[in-house]
Amino acid sequence: ASVLLVTRIARRLFGSTLLGAMAGLLVALDGMHVVMSRTALLDIFLMFFILAAFGALLRDRDDRRRRWLAALEDGVDPERAQRTRLATLPWWRLAAAVLLGCALGVKWSAIWFVPVFGLLVLVWEAGARRSAGVARPWRGTLWELPGLVGAGFVILGTYVATWTGWFVTDHGYFRHLRADMGQSEPPVIGALLNLAHYHQEALKFHHGLDSYHPYQSWPWQWLLLAGPTTFHWSGEGPCGAPSCASEVVLLGTPALWWAFLPALAVLIWVGIARRDWRAAAILLSAAAGIVPWFLYVDRTMFYFYALPSEPFLVLAVVYVLGALMTPGPNGRQTILGFDRRMLGTVVAGTFMLLVAFNFMYFYPIYTGEVITYDEWRARMWMGNRWIEPNPSPTSS
Repeated sequence: ASVLLVTRIARRLFGSTLLGAMAGLLVALDGMHVVMSRTALLDIFLMFFILAAFGALLRDRDDRRRRWLAALEDGVDPERAQRTRLATLPWWRLAAAVLLGCALGVKWSAIWFVPVFGLLVLVWEAGARRSAGVARPWRGTLWELPGLVGAGFVILGTYVATWTGWFVTDHGYFRHLRADMGQSEPPVIGALLNLAHYHQEALKFHHGLDSYHPYQSWPWQWLLLAGPTTFHWSGEGPCGAPSCASEVVLLGTPALWWAFLPALAVLIWVGIARRDWRAAAILLSAAAGIVPWFLYVDRTMFYFYALPSEPFLVLAVVYVLGALMTPGPNGRQTILGFDRRMLGTVVAGTFMLLVAFNFMYFYPIYTGEVITYDEWRARMWMGNRWIEPNPSPTSS
């Protein structure tokens, strides 16, 4: 589902079926996405809901701009249009709010995407008004603030609804805390107070989660693949050799992940040069999944915390590849003396093949295939940083 979402989102962002297909294929060929899709951890669901919310906001942006265009084609004055023609319920924003509430129900770290997505909505609204000829676009955009506040209540309501299983049972953790302590517990207010206490205790626990773990890693290591997580290890055979290995390691496809940092640098450069809203949307969304973790450097963290940013990082790569294949500023058709479209196509095709072959090479350690110990050891490109503590060959 997330591969399909990325494909559709990229198609809408870039207006290119080719680039949309490239984005979906890159996500499908990412080792981190494959391992997490096969593993019962929360982060794959967190990523899905955040990605779906972003897609809903893109639909809302396009829908709002279509309404503006229809109003202008009908000869409606822009100042009047923003008060009448556009005063309709933004269904896609409502859908995005519900999806963000679901994301929060999976993991609280989704909270960082809420202000980012809210900012994108305001910037997109101001841009639409400016394009339509509104004299003071930001002044009109402020009329959207009550709607965003309402969306905030939808997010909160959806999040509380994810606790339905806790509300309807008498056996949930802290479900009847006040009653157990001899305090009054009104039917609704009491349950909400108990839930608030549950949240306080959970927040206290996570703020104090600083014990050492052999697989922990820090945010500055994630894009460098310097701290993967091993989910399974066995030295049992048979594999046709004296020593065997079977491992499932959470590791992004190196050819793809090591392209993220240079792609982000080019994204910023090209985005500023072209004043491209797409670059800002991709960059802010990718940052929302990683940058906030720098505030918690004393906390135990893991590489899979970066998963919500992965589809946006892929979009950054596709954005750069698309920029190479399309005319530059002022319709420039060449780059370094080469035809821009031809050079970009060769670079993009080569990169896609490199990622595909790299994924095929690492596939055995994404799926726990039994291979020889030497074959497994050859895939540990970063030595001890990728090796489970004390994995030793076992004779079969």
